[in-house]
Amino acid sequence: MIMPEKDKNTLRALQELENNSSSVRLQAALAVGTTPDPGFIGKLVERCAIEPEFYVREMLTWALTRHSASMTVPVLLDEVRSEGAQARSQALHTLSKIGDRQAWPAITPALLSDADDEVARSAWRAAVVLVPENEKRELAVVLATQLGRGQRETQLSLSRALIELGEAMLPPVGAARADPDPRVRTHAIATERLWRDPDAGFEFAIEEAKRTVALGGAGQEGR
Repeated sequence: MIMPEKDKNTLRALQELENNSSSVRLQAALAVGTTPDPGFIGKLVERCAIEPEFYVREMLTWALTRHSASMTVPVLLDEVRSEGAQARSQALHTLSKIGDRQAWPAITPALLSDADDEVARSAWRAAVVLVPENEKRELAVVLATQLGRGQRETQLSLSRALIELGEAMLPPVGAARADPDPRVRTHAIATERLWRDPDAGFEFAIEEAKRTVALGGAGQEGR
């Protein structure tokens, strides 16, 4: 029996997603997204969990967004419970791009405080996209527990997520100004300053916050 041309192309694309060349994998992901087919979804998600190249992972995510959310979201929700950190991170990232709020219940406090920084950052980004309006304050409280965590890139991601929540973030971030940990106080002050003056930049906000904390202050933002 002769295989139809469409099936041949599908098989070829699936095989090329595992090619040793990142450029071939990139083109394969592009081809899959250009002609979406439900048969690709499992393979795309599987590949996201192990793909080493960032730009290929981004194309895989794009390809998944080209498929019906009703078919991709359930698979991705299973993936956020994976033992693999990259699998969790990339599934959360893809859910944030799809933006289907039915995925919101999967964004648990455990994911928002995941020990892996990349997973946590992806969870923060997904959370602020998916959160219902009436749950923003509760989300802000959970996110504020992560203030002071990690290096600059991680801290900037958290600040951006909190700022996305608008005024809902002010009470918990304001409370964090009194935290006994100077890293938490510094990050809280910097986040408030960045919220009030986005053009200041995170580095400037952090350095100003450090000076405030060093002088024994807690900042005046939000008071």
